[in-house]
Amino acid sequence: MLKVRLIPVLLLQNGLLVRSETFSIHQIIGNPIHEVERYNQWNVDELIYLDITREGGYDLRRADQKIRNLADPMQILEEVSKTCFMPLTWGGRIRSLDDMIHCIQHGADKVAICTGAWDTPELIEAGAKRLGSQAVVVTIDVRRDIEGVPSVWVEGGSRATDAHPIEWAVEVEKRGAGEILLQSIDRDGTGRGYDRKLISEVAEAVKIPVIALGGVSTFEQYKAGVKAGASAVAAANLWHFKELADRQGKRALQRAGVPVRAPSK
Repeated sequence: MLKVRLIPVLLLQNGLLVRSETFSIHQIIGNPIHEVERYNQWNVDELIYLDITREGGYDLRRADQKIRNLADPMQILEEVSKTCFMPLTWGGRIRSLDDMIHCIQHGADKVAICTGAWDTPELIEAGAKRLGSQAVVVTIDVRRDIEGVPSVWVEGGSRATDAHPIEWAVEVEKRGAGEILLQSIDRDGTGRGYDRKLISEVAEAVKIPVIALGGVSTFEQYKAGVKAGASAVAAANLWHFKELADRQGKRALQRAGVPVRAPSK
């Protein structure tokens, strides 16, 4: 039986790590280089970095948080990859095949694309052909309207599309994506748990793995994502504010009968 993966997601804004709430509130929490060193000591299965910096460039404002004078995301990725001993996915502001290739060249194992995939669906095919489907992750950010109807949003949750997430998930699979990172904007940073209905509907519609993200505040909530059909469960804020989040998360999954790699002692 395939084991369920447990994945931390680190959000990078202006060169610094931040926590997020509903894609609109961001709080600086640390340094991306130091953080990966901590995860190497933990028993995590993969690591995802998403650069959510708005277009217009980096602004490393606080001198005490500067990262060895690293001025752009590719430099940060390269530094992170030097000390990252687990599969590393990098996403954010990727708009072309060259961007995808540069990420791989600077140390990423996989590339996550969102707005670039929506604006240029052929990018998924080009990436799969050049890098292999296993290296192409399509991020699908979803927001529900007041009636609960879900739709795909891009540009960091600032631009609506007319796509239903199920239809878009089927499309990205056809075009060669190897995985889907499915994120609920409404649940982001709220602690309300995963959007189980969304996960279930998307997972049932595709054969490629679905990574569930958005809303987790307790280790016990991972179970709901798996039971809904996710092949991997991910969280962002939880990893920053809970001690021993790797082993506690895996032990919670084990207690729920979910197969995972053994947690650290």
